[in-house]
Amino acid sequence: MPRRSTQEWIRLSLRTPGILIFGMVLAPCGWILNLTATVAPNWRTLNDLPDAPPNEFIQQGIWEICRSTSTDTRINCNLQDTTYFGNQVIEVAQGLMVASLIVTLIGLAVAIPGVRCWRDQPNWIVAGLGGLLIFLSGVMTIIPIAWYTHILEEISTVSPRISVRVGYCIILGYIGGIFEILGGAVMFIGICRCCGGKNRGETRVEEVAGPRFRNQKQPARRVEVPSLTRPRSSASSVPYSKDSLDDDVSFPRAKSPAAPSVNTSYGGRPYEADL
Repeated sequence: MPRRSTQEWIRLSLRTPGILIFGMVLAPCGWILNLTATVAPNWRTLNDLPDAPPNEFIQQGIWEICRSTSTDTRINCNLQDTTYFGNQVIEVAQGLMVASLIVTLIGLAVAIPGVRCWRDQPNWIVAGLGGLLIFLSGVMTIIPIAWYTHILEEISTVSPRISVRVGYCIILGYIGGIFEILGGAVMFIGICRCCGGKNRGETRVEEVAGPRFRNQKQPARRVEVPSLTRPRSSASSVPYSKDSLDDDVSFPRAKSPAAPSVNTSYGGRPYEADL
């Protein structure tokens, strides 16, 4: 697509573009969900434990294991299970989840200076690089979550009779990872101008002005007319003479009444009324 000059594009307002707002909202939300999924000990739940009350269950995370009951709010954590923590998926999940949290913070720190909050135009390259880091952090979250879910029942269990259920950390991890992937991908799209610039919230001048601007008539050209003033007459206080008034009048004037004439052809004697 041919590059267009800067004068051909204008902003509808000084607000932050929508794709950057979308990414800057989803990224922190995803980070909070991933943080909860990382520290909470509920990646899976073991029920129907042998030699245990029916209401007792075990919650297993990537950092610790807790035992609890459905009738009591107290939780007994710091349980040891070397077989469970020795699985490769646990070690990979620990590293990737922590790395995902760190990369998300770095991506936000890079994207914030590029977002148009106090500038006339955003720095699309900086904001796009921050979006790329956020996208990668979401991928690092989805990998261990999906792997753990795939082998959920194959990780060391005490007995085949034990019922294994998915914990809420898996659900939060999926949602948080998807939030970061979507937010980072949308922010990264802003690096390239596509869709006629509308992906950045840009609109052509003609589209913003509308047909009213395009059909607007050009103002009439002003023509300087020479002055027609004439010198004042010395016999009158008006700035023109009687002769010039007769010349300049472009409408018919009323005729002045004729003077009464004296009939001199009458030969009789004058009457007394005539004297």
